[in-house]
This record gives sequence, structure tokens and C-alpha cells, in this order.
Amino acid sequence: MSIKYELANDIMARLYDIAKTLGMEHVRLSGVYAVRSRASGSHRTLARCHALSKIWQLALGIKAVYIIEIIEEQFGKMSREEQDKVLIHELLHIPLSFGGGFKHHDFVNAKSVDKIYKRYFELKQGNMISEFNHVQDEIKKHEGKKKSFFGGGWF
Repeated sequence: MSIKYELANDIMARLYDIAKTLGMEHVRLSGVYAVRSRASGSHRTLARCHALSKIWQLALGIKAVYIIEIIEEQFGKMSREEQDKVLIHELLHIPLSFGGGFKHHDFVNAKSVDKIYKRYFELKQGNMISEFNHVQDEIKKHEGKKKSFFGGGWF
């Protein structure tokens, strides 16, 4: 069977969330695409980051583009946490210049990914707690204003 590719909007949404939460301003999300591949034949690769090199950019007259490919057979079996780490790993390959090059595995490695994932997790937990507290504050504001359901609404 030959390899099949499809745009992965669900993965793109997760990449967007990760980049925004971590403040990765150098990642020009309009130039990042997420693709899901199936039947790649790869047994050890979970995902790949592809870039449009400078020569292609020049010849086509376009800016740099990065494609993050997830290999569904391996990626789909992983926990959400491990998937997030893989997505962080792939985003870390994109250099600050966003020019078509790559950061290599001397920088993008398990230690750096784990450190950044921990920060991402903390930020996400903080956002959830903040949102919960905001909702609780709104409920408290309206507690004294409650009416019966039959009296015209809850607030």
C-alpha cells in the first residue's frame, strides 16, 4: 500500500494551542501546516518536520513554510501527554528566524522537550484554574439575584 497524506486540522489546532500557550512568537502559524500520514512504512518515527528550503522559496517566490507530519500508526497509539511532547519536539525544530532551516537534535532532545512540556502543562493548568475562578466569581456576583425558574429566569 502506498503512503497517504491528509491535512490534519485537529493537529493544527493543537500546534496552535501549544505555540500560543508557550509564547513561541517566532512560529508564524500561517506558515505551518499539519499533515497526517498513513501507511508510511516507518516503524520508529512518530512525526517529522519538513521545511521549504531557501532555494525553493526563491524559485517559487514564497516565504518559508513548515509542515509537521504525524505518522498516524505510531502517533495515534500514544497518550495525549506523549503526543503533546512529540508536537512540542517538532515545533522546537523551527528556528527563531523561521527561514526554512532547522534546529537540530543537539537542542531538540528529550531533556529540552520534557522541560518545555512541564512549562506548557503548568501554563495550561494555571489557565484552567484561572477560568474556573472567574466562573466562580461570576456565580457569586449573581447568587443574591437568583429568581425561581418560573419567575422569569435564573438571574
